[in-house]
Amino acid sequence: MRTDIFARLDREPEPPKIEPPRMSRHRIALFGGTLAFYLAIVIAVLVSSWLVTLDWKVMLFRPYQQWPGIHAFLDYYIVLGQRGPTATMVACWLGWRSWRQHTLRPLLTLGAALLLLNVTVGAVKIGLGRLGPHYATQIGSAELFAGGDIFPSGHTANAVVTWGILAYLATTPRARRYLSAMSAIVSLGVGLTTVYLGTHWLSDVLLGWAAGLLIMLGLPWVEPLITRAEAWIFAQRDNLRGLGRPVPSVPVAAGGPRTVLPPQPDGGDVPAQNPALEPVTAGATSTRPRVHASHPMRSERTPVTPAGSRRPPHADRTPRGGNAPARPVAGG
Repeated sequence: MRTDIFARLDREPEPPKIEPPRMSRHRIALFGGTLAFYLAIVIAVLVSSWLVTLDWKVMLFRPYQQWPGIHAFLDYYIVLGQRGPTATMVACWLGWRSWRQHTLRPLLTLGAALLLLNVTVGAVKIGLGRLGPHYATQIGSAELFAGGDIFPSGHTANAVVTWGILAYLATTPRARRYLSAMSAIVSLGVGLTTVYLGTHWLSDVLLGWAAGLLIMLGLPWVEPLITRAEAWIFAQRDNLRGLGRPVPSVPVAAGGPRTVLPPQPDGGDVPAQNPALEPVTAGATSTRPRVHASHPMRSERTPVTPAGSRRPPHADRTPRGGNAPARPVAGG
């Protein structure tokens, strides 16, 4: 049984990469047009224009009663727009890609997109406070500022962002085109499903599509922050690894500097100021004599006789220059 499958997968070549999308003129033009569409829908609902009248006509038509046969299927299909299940599935896939490609960009991009989604969509929901079709109180009214939280549609915006992030992070142009078409179809179906079930007005869905598309078009502006966040996380990881790892002893290469200490004689003390006993650094320029471990210098040998003589001492001999004792004269 093979046990190195993950190591083998980790060594496989990475898929081809393409540069992340940039804020080109075409992308900026799309962002500006989507923003204008977003503001137009909000203003149309605020003034209770023809769009609000259309909302009521669709709601009174009750699509769930006109086509009851697809109700059970759409109850499951709507899960593709719920934030919890979809974010978990997409995060698992992007986590695999992050591990394979040794980068945190896919996960950080998903986190940044969902954070922008929660902040922007949540703020408009709470600020306008629109009630849903099932809780409407007056026919023809926009039902704004009544404590609701359904404008724009969170399911629709979440479907645009969650599935659109796969197209945004695609590694080939062909995959990006296919995933863009898939995310558009899924988000369109989720939005229409909410209208069918009667949980959202039609204008809620239109604003949800615009809100999700604005986030996807503006993500390139967040790329520098994502890059800095990834570098910071990797730096913290390296610091934590270095704290718990002992410093290894590095062997000295041939010709490199090394310290050679002379052997000390048994029972002898090395003078502190003796220059011959100081460590010698190999390769360094010095006028001091080198010390070899196998051949100690003459000055380091322990003297066995008094200074000035190599002969062992005799009891009947005296040093030169001393007064010899008187000897008896034979035959005297």
